[in-house]
Amino acid sequence: MSDNPSTPVISVVIPIYNEAENLPDLVGRVGAALERTGKPFELICIDDGSRDDSAHILAELAASTPWLQPRYLIRNYGQTAALQAGFDIVRGEYIVTLDGDLQNDPDDIPALIEKMEASPEIDMISGWRKERQDAALSRKLPSTIANRLISKVTGVSLHDYGCALKVYRREIIDRIHLYGELHRFIPTLAAEAGARIVEVPVKHHARTRGVSKYGIDRTFRVALDLLLIKFLMRYLHRPLHAFGGVGLWLLTPGVLALGWLGILKLLGESIGGRPLLLVGIMLCLMGVQLIAIGVLGEILIRVYHEPSGRDLYRVREAPRPRAQSSR
Repeated sequence: MSDNPSTPVISVVIPIYNEAENLPDLVGRVGAALERTGKPFELICIDDGSRDDSAHILAELAASTPWLQPRYLIRNYGQTAALQAGFDIVRGEYIVTLDGDLQNDPDDIPALIEKMEASPEIDMISGWRKERQDAALSRKLPSTIANRLISKVTGVSLHDYGCALKVYRREIIDRIHLYGELHRFIPTLAAEAGARIVEVPVKHHARTRGVSKYGIDRTFRVALDLLLIKFLMRYLHRPLHAFGGVGLWLLTPGVLALGWLGILKLLGESIGGRPLLLVGIMLCLMGVQLIAIGVLGEILIRVYHEPSGRDLYRVREAPRPRAQSSR
């Protein structure tokens, strides 16, 4: 049944970047795991501009694997764009994501699909690497801090935002659109789209081949993205309330200060050398600018809701078969 790629029930999306050593084993293990579900499936591997042989290996595997659907981005756009490229072409009722480094275990997928089928009220299952096999100081500690901070700020409480192994119902994926580096906050975006989320412990393995693409520097990027997510959650549809509110708080004391100085000027006092004059002018200018930004934001919201727009990524053709001598 899984040899028919025309009507998949399960779509697995895996971003690939320089994972040539893992790809044959990854494709084989995902296929073996999904075969056990008894449902037709497709595996969508998005080559995110890999600089090793990942693209060629994917093309060779796809030639003999009907359910493997590779896609090749023209350059390295990052994990968010790669995931969105996969989401754009999925056909299954259930969408599964995982990393290409085999630290996530494909054997967990059938149980997650079974749980999703048995619980119609669940829209998304997020994996929890309860016994994570990573370095404590450089990976686990920053991740723990980030997970607690994200849960507190967004209100979507999860132990492990960074686990790539997740299962979604198709309608949830259709409601969200990724850009920037928002792949870390998919549970939050899904919750905003109305998803009911549960977290399930999954297996995690230490990386045995290839090199990790993550470093301690991503902690700072997460902090910046968290500010964006908080803004999107609270003020996406009313930016004037965010910028205009701060603008009014600045404009009001500025107007009062200039008004007071105007009265003193009418009474004959000199105000040219008073610091309050500069403070009042500065507050008024900042307040007006922020209110203007809020108004522009309200106008741009119309653009945000329009269906047309610029693609997040570009694709290239599948790589040509390599000469026999190059093996």
